[in-house]
Amino acid sequence: MESNGRVTVHDLARAAGVSLATVDRVLNGRPGVRKGTIEKVEAAIAEIGFRRDLTASMLARARDIVLKIIVPEGTNQFFGKLADAVESVGAQMRAERLRLDLLRIRAMDTRALVAALDGIGAEEADCAVIVAIDKPEIHAAVARAVGRGIKVIALVSDLPGSARHGFVGIDNRAAGRIAGSLMGRFVPQGGMIGLVAGSLELIDHAERIGGFSEIMTAEFPGLDLVGPIEGQDEFTATYEKSLTLFDAHPELAGIYNAGAGNAGLLMGLSERGLAGKVRVIGHELTGPTRAGLETGAIDVILDQSPEDEIRAVCATARRLVLGADAAPPQTQLEIRVLVRDNVRQEAGI
Repeated sequence: MESNGRVTVHDLARAAGVSLATVDRVLNGRPGVRKGTIEKVEAAIAEIGFRRDLTASMLARARDIVLKIIVPEGTNQFFGKLADAVESVGAQMRAERLRLDLLRIRAMDTRALVAALDGIGAEEADCAVIVAIDKPEIHAAVARAVGRGIKVIALVSDLPGSARHGFVGIDNRAAGRIAGSLMGRFVPQGGMIGLVAGSLELIDHAERIGGFSEIMTAEFPGLDLVGPIEGQDEFTATYEKSLTLFDAHPELAGIYNAGAGNAGLLMGLSERGLAGKVRVIGHELTGPTRAGLETGAIDVILDQSPEDEIRAVCATARRLVLGADAAPPQTQLEIRVLVRDNVRQEAGI
């Protein structure tokens, strides 16, 4: 230990019983270190109170911390907002030596996501950030990326059971439970509620439907659920499947859309004369959902902040690349409950 009481990497190496080179690899997240050795170093960090000189760590790096952020394209306007947040937050982060590279791929395209992940090399990026699809091919691609020394972060939709290093997003099961608690109070007992999702292969949609169904079963057993239909977060598919749902169940009293495709859902409600008559709860404040709130076709929107999520991704990347003390611990992201009046208030109307 230095005379000023500061714990050094030499002290850490002695405490962990490993070489300085091994300590350096662990601290900088480089490959080639056994899991047991990493755990020994991490235990020694906690035991002796080692704290990294993060400024020196960044100066010692030959490049900025680089994040490749893969965001789906398509008619899902939330992902457009997420892509915009990558650009705006990325511009702010350049001064902190974080570089955010945006990659757009076709939505719900497993092959495209695998190809994008496989195309990222450890020599060009430190982290890969993905909106995950829960399929074996994605799990395998994540494992390959991790094997190349890349830190993988799931964004918005998680990939539990995979080799990914972290997840950034709202608590989607809690969001579904909030929606269920509200819907149960909106719809009279004996009513029927239709469920809509983009795809149950998206963990965020599956968890929202799961949380909603839990509340219905536990607190509102007199309400019946039908669905979910899966519109792939696309306008046309959601519109067409919504019409089929409405025609098959004209007694519907409520709709919970756990995914996107809200513009298609709203068009279907309007065509069948159901807008304003059926209670509707959805996700993400976009152009169509804002308009739906204003006209009364949508009752509640549960919203998340793309900017907050990208900032949280940057903090997660810092911790993964530089060490746990490189950024404050991750906190739970806010789920905003929006109705027409507080949206109007925020807009100054």
